[in-house]
Amino acid sequence: MTTIQRWPEKGWALLQLFLVVSFTKAEELVCRQRGQPENAPLFKDGDIMLGGIFAFHSSWKPRQDTYMHRPLPLQCTSLNFRGFQYAQAMLFAIEEINNSTDLLPGITLGYKIYDVCGSIARGVRVALALANGNEVVSAPSEAPCTRPAQVQSIMGESSSSPSMAIATVIGPFHIPMISHFATCACLSDKTKYPSFLRTIPSDYYQSRALAQLVKHFGWTWVGAIRTNDDYGNNGMATFTETAKQLGICLEYSVSVFRTDPPDKIQKIIDIIKVSTSKVLIAFLSHLDMDMVIHELSHHNLTGYQWVGSESWISDSQTAAVDRHHILDGAIGLSIPKAQVSGMSEFMLDMKPLNSTSNEMFTEFWETLFSCKFKQSKSSAENQSECTGHEDLTGVQNSFTDMSLMPIFYNIYKGVYAVAHALHSMLSCNKTCNTKGQLDPFMILQHIRKIKFKTKEGDEVYFNENGDPAAKYEIINWQPTENGIVDFVTVGLYDASLPADKQLNLQNKSLIWAQNSQQVPSSVCNEKCPPGTRKVLQKGKPICCYDCLRCAEGEISNITDSISCLRCDLEFWSNERRDACVKKEEEFLSYEEIMGALLTAASLFGTCMTAVVAFIFFRYRQTPIVRANNSELSFLLLFSLTLCFLCSLTFIGRPSEWSCMLRHTAFGITFVLCISCVLGKTIVVLMAFRATLPGSNWMKWFGPAQQRLSVLGFTLIQVVICILWLSISPPFPFNNFMQSKDKIILECALGSAVGFWAVLGYIGLLAMLCFILAFLARKLPDNFNEAKFITFSMLIFCAVWITFIPAYVSSPGKFSVAVEIFAILASSFGLLICIFIPKCYVILVKPENNTKRNMMGKGAPKTF
Repeated sequence: MTTIQRWPEKGWALLQLFLVVSFTKAEELVCRQRGQPENAPLFKDGDIMLGGIFAFHSSWKPRQDTYMHRPLPLQCTSLNFRGFQYAQAMLFAIEEINNSTDLLPGITLGYKIYDVCGSIARGVRVALALANGNEVVSAPSEAPCTRPAQVQSIMGESSSSPSMAIATVIGPFHIPMISHFATCACLSDKTKYPSFLRTIPSDYYQSRALAQLVKHFGWTWVGAIRTNDDYGNNGMATFTETAKQLGICLEYSVSVFRTDPPDKIQKIIDIIKVSTSKVLIAFLSHLDMDMVIHELSHHNLTGYQWVGSESWISDSQTAAVDRHHILDGAIGLSIPKAQVSGMSEFMLDMKPLNSTSNEMFTEFWETLFSCKFKQSKSSAENQSECTGHEDLTGVQNSFTDMSLMPIFYNIYKGVYAVAHALHSMLSCNKTCNTKGQLDPFMILQHIRKIKFKTKEGDEVYFNENGDPAAKYEIINWQPTENGIVDFVTVGLYDASLPADKQLNLQNKSLIWAQNSQQVPSSVCNEKCPPGTRKVLQKGKPICCYDCLRCAEGEISNITDSISCLRCDLEFWSNERRDACVKKEEEFLSYEEIMGALLTAASLFGTCMTAVVAFIFFRYRQTPIVRANNSELSFLLLFSLTLCFLCSLTFIGRPSEWSCMLRHTAFGITFVLCISCVLGKTIVVLMAFRATLPGSNWMKWFGPAQQRLSVLGFTLIQVVICILWLSISPPFPFNNFMQSKDKIILECALGSAVGFWAVLGYIGLLAMLCFILAFLARKLPDNFNEAKFITFSMLIFCAVWITFIPAYVSSPGKFSVAVEIFAILASSFGLLICIFIPKCYVILVKPENNTKRNMMGKGAPKTF
């Protein structure tokens, strides 16, 4: 109660606060970005701006957020020279394009490049800064805070997880994002990442290539270790799936991340120690690989054959970290080697005097040369003073190492892809059309369609998923005499070739673990349980066997079975594939809901017909019953009763007599029914003709002729049915083909010609009756029966015309249900349209049931 009583006071306080905030906001006449602006460490203005997102630092200082004030900006640590190399590769491509007279003539490309410090959150933040800019834009308060994107494309990020986060944020704005090193196959999903493209192949192909490589050397019992992020988890998931298809067994699959606690890393080390497999698949980033090598060296875990992904297999820094030669003999996939003329010279032509105005580059030079500038804020002591004339020529460190030139080349191709798209979009020849506003969505569409060759002769294009062609070199780590690892190319993998030609190993001597010349062996030997069979792998010196689950319909009931036994036709394998169980029989029965409903409808129609017959018999002397040959009416009611009852022969387990009875009874009773309706229609026409002066039409179609016509039409159908039953009658049939785990009990037609002849004859009579009734619909009579016959025939024809496609396309018991439904629907149509109006007059409007009213003349009615 206290809360309810105090609510008005709280409500007024909240309302006052809302009004104050509203008036305060109304006074602001500018669109203002929330939070602190992000300034790009590398910036150059241009006619068209490109964005860059790279990690110039690999980590940041941890902080404790108290949520009492705005969180402070990240303090980046651990300078990462690779980020500088990536940025320099982008600048080289931009400078080359700006100096070109053939590509984007008269247009200067500018850039904004940000440092994300390896943080996903910061990556999203700077991506939004690239899209929105940092400026305060004056605008009336009612104007929308929208404007064109600040950059037309973004280069980066290097890793998959940050790329996924950034691509998710900028995707709705259709700003192209081209990554040079994010390989996760998940990024090919254009529904989630519509504007993401890359110049490095997807792990979808790399994972399969690694599995094929493992299979090539006969390794069927392997361990796996992966980075615990999108790159490692998705890549390893695809590898595992493909490995199972190729008969490769994983003894274990563990995940690791460089920030994992020591106890988790120790558990992974223990798993590797007790394992029996001698081949290790490492789907790791280079930073995680460096950490794993450090831990393995502490435990002296050597002698394993490593199979690596492109992230570390050709990384000279990883080789430098491996001082205990744990990775000697490793084999894996690498991006094809590349050389871009002029790029190395451009990267090494950096001068401190040209870049020390930037705080980040000041840190770069101080770290590179272990010196300190006078204006530097660095706290390092006992360092020499930087002169500003330091030269990179002759310096050997991770920045001057050009072993990652293939990755730099990917950045180069990405920048050129944007330039070629802009060149096409702006219709450049000698000059470019710069009048219109650039639209990132249009740029994205042009990038997807571009196809060009670089100056090195390599073709660049993107497939429908924004991925390039998948080509890899197979690299083998071969140690030299001076202890330096030589990355030797021993083969190629091309995903565009046929499956049997994708993997191509050259005739070169490979070095394996522990400098062995022999291919190491790694096989498994687990027993196959019941329900599986052993499949031996051919052509291998020491092979393990795979336990393949028996196919559906096959079983094995002993351990280590070499084959699966197929169950008999009447049986099917159980879920465990260790026993055959009898197949379930399927037919339309009275016990199931559908059969019960159809039975009820049939009996209801029979009872309804009996009620109508009783009414007609009770009032048989009245004019409305006698008006149109009451004998034909009673015969029609009798035939309708048979039509309703014949549908019951379709329900229940098919037998020899029921199969023959159901179609013949249906055919004969329906012809009898239609013959009666046809007779009544002819009587209506003759009766009208007989009223004309001098007409003697009725003597040609009196009661005797009416009976003979019904008998004649019915006898024709009887002859058709006798011929059908004599030549090729219907018979019960067990259908094993339509369902793999059920036996469909059905009645085979025997002769399809006989079946369709029966239906065709019924249809012919129905159409004839419909035409005659339609012609007699306007006869001047107070109770024109032709109208009701027309309606009944219309329903009859509609039902049976729709029956044919439904019957042909329905499986098993449903085809029987369709036929029963058609029988009941057409029977109800005839009963209701022809007899219910008469019953209505007899029971509800008896004053109209007079001869005078029947013979009265009125204006013709139409419908």
